[in-house]
Amino acid sequence: MSARSAADVLICGVGITPFGRSEATGQQLAVEAVHSALTDAGLPWSRVRAAFGGSDAAGNADTLVNRLGLTGLPFVNVRNGCATGGSALVSAVNAIRSGAADVALAVGFDKHPRGAFDPRPADWGLDEAYGSEGLMVTTQFFAMKIQRYMHDHGITPRTLALVAEKAYANGVRNPYAWRRKPLDAAEILASGMVNDPLTRYMFCSPGQGAVALLLCDRAVARELGEGVTPVTLRAAAVRTRRFGSFEVFSPWAPGGTPASVSTDAAKAAFEEAGVGPDDIEVCQLQDTESGAEVMHMAECGFCEHGEQERLIASGATAIGGALPVNTDGGCIANGEPIGASGLRQVHEIVQQLRGRAGEHQVPGAPRAGFTHVYGAPGVSACTVLTR
Repeated sequence: MSARSAADVLICGVGITPFGRSEATGQQLAVEAVHSALTDAGLPWSRVRAAFGGSDAAGNADTLVNRLGLTGLPFVNVRNGCATGGSALVSAVNAIRSGAADVALAVGFDKHPRGAFDPRPADWGLDEAYGSEGLMVTTQFFAMKIQRYMHDHGITPRTLALVAEKAYANGVRNPYAWRRKPLDAAEILASGMVNDPLTRYMFCSPGQGAVALLLCDRAVARELGEGVTPVTLRAAAVRTRRFGSFEVFSPWAPGGTPASVSTDAAKAAFEEAGVGPDDIEVCQLQDTESGAEVMHMAECGFCEHGEQERLIASGATAIGGALPVNTDGGCIANGEPIGASGLRQVHEIVQQLRGRAGEHQVPGAPRAGFTHVYGAPGVSACTVLTR
């Protein structure tokens, strides 16, 4: 096989399970998602030539072959925090581009226990004192970061509440979402302070779910059935933090404006795709809490810092707005199964570009979408997709 260009990688099949809680294991959910993706593409498991996937807490992805079929294909485990799914996708893209495979799978899944994430400092290269001082608490990090951002750019607590209000409203429309009860901004602001300025209902929750994406080259896409609608994956980029960034489990800042790994990943994705933020008609931005969505709007290039206050209040980021953001409810409504979240974002954009997003479909037949995921200790993965 010869090497292929970025435009030669297509997503031909997608599969997702409901997010939230169930009796199924994470691996059972992953198998369900893979079978759905295969059915969507009209391809058998034996046609997959390479697979990449992972979870944070639900086992090794390569063992899925016990249930999917022992075909001998190369299956690489990926574990990269919240960017696990995005990293698996980049690996599958590279397998297609290099000519190593003409059909490749990216799968992400997880099943987290109730309660907040409980990371060990040593696993992140940190001294145990870092944990005893409370700096391994992710809610505290996000609060510190958004506090500084609000001060510097004039963002109010009500804007944070409006982001969450939108997330729950979109979740009501999404049959796969975990949180499907609408909440208004007043309820969200009054839901109890977790870490100032972030209240209880501004956060996502650890949960469970699985997503699978089937990628192929253009030759395979031409052989698919009439009911299959491939979407072009124009770019997929992963970046880690640079000196001077302010990140989860690395919360320090030098003088001046901190660097942003999200900005670096988004810029790389746009350059690779040959398009810019102004070309995007629907996007998914990491919203571990509502302040993250606010910051990522600017960090990924969709507005200037400080413009979010006006844009969000005007409804610009709603499903019918100028730039719909997190149309499926994002992490706030879906929860955060770490291995699956980044691929959930891509699944949503694929369905939006196909016109198959149901009650949360963006009007006007969008032709270009973007996804962004962010995780500890400063890693980001972004994609650009077109119809």
